[in-house]
Amino acid sequence: MTTTTRDLAGLTARIAELAPGLRVETGPGATGPYAYDASNYRVPPRAVAFPRTAEDVVGVVRACREAGVPVTARGGGTSMAGNAVGPGVTLDFSRYMNRILDIDVPARTARVEAGVVLDALRSATALHGLDFGPDPSSHSRCTLGGMIGNDACGNRSVRDGRTSAHVVALEIVTAGGVRAVADHTGLRPLDPHDGASVARLEADIKRLVGEDLALIRTESGRIPRQVSGYQLHRLLPENGFDMARALVGTEGSCAVVTAATVRLVATARASALLTLGYDDVVAAAEDVPEILRFAPSAVEGMDEAIVATMRARRGPDSVTGLPEGHAWLYVELEGDDQAEVNARAAALLDALEAQGRPTGGRVVESPAERRSLWRVREDGAGLAARLVDGGESWPGWEDAAVAPEHLAAYLRGFRRLLAAHGLTGVLYGHFGAGCVHVRIDFDMATDDGRGVMRQFLTEAAALVVEHGGTLSGEHGDGRARSELLEVMYSHRMIAAFAAFKQVFDPEGLLNPGVIVDPAPLDADLALRELPLVETTFGFPLDEDGFAGAVRRCVGVGRCRSDAGGVMCPSYRATGEENDSTRGRARMLQEMVRGETVTDGWRSTEVRDALDLCLSCKACSSDCPVGVDMATYKAEFLHQHYRGRLRPRSHYSLGWLPTTSAPAGYAARPVNALLRGPLGKLLARLGGITTERRIPAFASRRALRNTLRAAKTAEPVKALLFVDSFTRAFRPRVAGAAGRVLADAGIPCAPQEGLCCGLTWVSTGQLGTARRIMARTVTALDNGDSRTIVVAEPSCAAALKRDVPELLGTEAARRVADRVRTFTGALTDLADEGWTPPPLPESVVLQTHCHEYAAFKGHRPADLMRRLGVHTVDEAEGCCGLAGNFGFEAEHYDASIAVAGLALTPRLDRLDGRPVVADGFSCATQIDHLTGDQDIRALHLAELLDPAADQPGETT
Repeated sequence: MTTTTRDLAGLTARIAELAPGLRVETGPGATGPYAYDASNYRVPPRAVAFPRTAEDVVGVVRACREAGVPVTARGGGTSMAGNAVGPGVTLDFSRYMNRILDIDVPARTARVEAGVVLDALRSATALHGLDFGPDPSSHSRCTLGGMIGNDACGNRSVRDGRTSAHVVALEIVTAGGVRAVADHTGLRPLDPHDGASVARLEADIKRLVGEDLALIRTESGRIPRQVSGYQLHRLLPENGFDMARALVGTEGSCAVVTAATVRLVATARASALLTLGYDDVVAAAEDVPEILRFAPSAVEGMDEAIVATMRARRGPDSVTGLPEGHAWLYVELEGDDQAEVNARAAALLDALEAQGRPTGGRVVESPAERRSLWRVREDGAGLAARLVDGGESWPGWEDAAVAPEHLAAYLRGFRRLLAAHGLTGVLYGHFGAGCVHVRIDFDMATDDGRGVMRQFLTEAAALVVEHGGTLSGEHGDGRARSELLEVMYSHRMIAAFAAFKQVFDPEGLLNPGVIVDPAPLDADLALRELPLVETTFGFPLDEDGFAGAVRRCVGVGRCRSDAGGVMCPSYRATGEENDSTRGRARMLQEMVRGETVTDGWRSTEVRDALDLCLSCKACSSDCPVGVDMATYKAEFLHQHYRGRLRPRSHYSLGWLPTTSAPAGYAARPVNALLRGPLGKLLARLGGITTERRIPAFASRRALRNTLRAAKTAEPVKALLFVDSFTRAFRPRVAGAAGRVLADAGIPCAPQEGLCCGLTWVSTGQLGTARRIMARTVTALDNGDSRTIVVAEPSCAAALKRDVPELLGTEAARRVADRVRTFTGALTDLADEGWTPPPLPESVVLQTHCHEYAAFKGHRPADLMRRLGVHTVDEAEGCCGLAGNFGFEAEHYDASIAVAGLALTPRLDRLDGRPVVADGFSCATQIDHLTGDQDIRALHLAELLDPAADQPGETT
């Protein structure tokens, strides 16, 4: 046992003594994801602790103080400045300390633990017509503790300002392990026995402030967004010695916040959103002072690169409602009366048009358009990180702020500075508050590139100070900017900051390297030159292949959201960082680096991190940077098990298209066998759960009859690809699809006997997958240019994405270009006057994740509404079965938990409505969940079948 290992064992043992029952994780599989946040930095912790109570935090802090080990508090891990990574013990508050303790409606306050996600608080307070004002773009996963640490603001900071303005009191643990409350009057102990030590702490702070009154008055709190450094002006006599507000923004470097009492605001009754187009961001900034005269709640800006990337990644319809231009402002106005708000919006538009800068402007009326536009802005950091042209950009100077009236002049100088260093920046941010976020194409992998970055950041700091601004406007200084504080503040003020931290943390163990005694801004950078990794997938959109692909994850953490989109079902079910898309990507990055994870593709830690990934592909669409974990997992499994015995389910389920073919010739006896005791034995031998019934095989006769009936005498306009699942288990879908397509003016010829290779991809048997795919491409790429309609969404997605990515041939790309889902074919190719049979008023819909991810703009819900279904109650999320995943014995419980997030609640309130699920796995999961209720999920083709007397009564 090494000294380091022995020391770590001693530390964890001591923590166990002081905080019995506390979960503490060590080893690369547990700590790897916590080496990163959303910044440029990588600092592996020695251990990660998951406190449930403030007493747990006390135990960790005391044990670490005894051992001289640093402590870093962490919420959602979305810090862009490196505030949430540290070399000692990381405290993850988001996992368990995430309770809303009280909402006092008359007082308009809430008491929350540090790990409460902002959206959870907002959902709870909305029931009372209240809200928490600051709303960062990361509101779906950032925590109140993190917002307090950074003094976060958000999109509506013009109206609501910074988090510090909304903090009433903080419950803290000091570096000495003492619990106290900081409020607007100072400090008080939570345990009377600690009264003397807390009193000394307060007295020392008052003495420090009293010695530097003039200094603090002249250098601190000069502009509304001055987040850099410590907010010592909050402690001035004229400000009432507000210790709570002084500790906001200290980034966990002075005390550990365990809970907070925060002030709430009334929810606006009326609002309007204007979108304004401009030639560039400088022209947009010129209009900000005029806009502010109209008392907006938000003035947000962004340039065209973000919009182009959003449209490329999620389809042209993902961004609507923007006027012509190369940069845009969103201006939101709020009030109590809609007529008054509308009049103010019209007057503002007239005033701006009179000044002549906008290239266009409009009031956005549609709620759907408004949601779409805010989604673009909120995903700005991720969208800007990996642009449509494949270029990468990074934070580091993403948070500078000036007074709004100086914004245009600052941006002019900033753009000149970028050009002088040969750099490109993607700009967005809170223009109404003078705060500009920018991601820059720094080269941090080489010594020369890091030198350019250091020089640029030093000059950028001087530029923003020249314009009276601040290095940080809401993200905090962290590791990215703390070294540059000496450019902004005098030596005396830097000394005052050091003295303030010394009082709270004399041994320097709380989040070291931040604000005081800072680490060099180019130390601990995560990016470095790495050797090329040989892979089977080509990763053509990533310059460095697999290493570049997993580097797409920059830590913004949208995969940790509990609602909205589909990503990430396993995280939503378990709440574990390692089960998020981000956690898995970070483990793959660690594997590629080869430092903490040293056994490469053979790593069991990486295998375990990927284990609960459902390969749903939702991340490839929902993740702002386009992480495709399903593909990464397939590559890893291929490499990990190369030349080795695989899990049994890889054989039983991965080879299902091959084994199911002969089963059709003896379907009746095979089904009877599988329904009996021998079936359960075979399932166990194959690694398949016995909690589910194995779906019944269809007979070859049923398939032949169905395909014969699907043929048409009309000129064929498309091919109907009869995939392995449809062939083996539900040939009726092929028949229904053929009839519906013919009825809609798209007569098809069935194409049977081919396979997309999906099951071999999802189990990482890529060599076999390529052979299967190559045969299929050869058969389909025969000079025929007709559309290929695929009724099974997962197979359509495999043909559309996996086949060209794995084969990398022009033939594969030609085939992929022809592929459409059943929904896509009807949406794009149906006769203009086609009318389907009468449809139900309301249906429950489970969209297949692969269809959601790979075929944006062709959603079954939209098609059904257009065809006359009044209400589509869509289960937004994965069904949980996800191909082989939910059939594997070790994943059954996770599969049911994922279903419980969205699907099961809708099945529990069906009220006789039909259920539509085009995916075979989705339909199978629904059949399992509804048990003996005689409910069968319909394919959309069965719902629209002209041969059916009632929806689903197909022949």
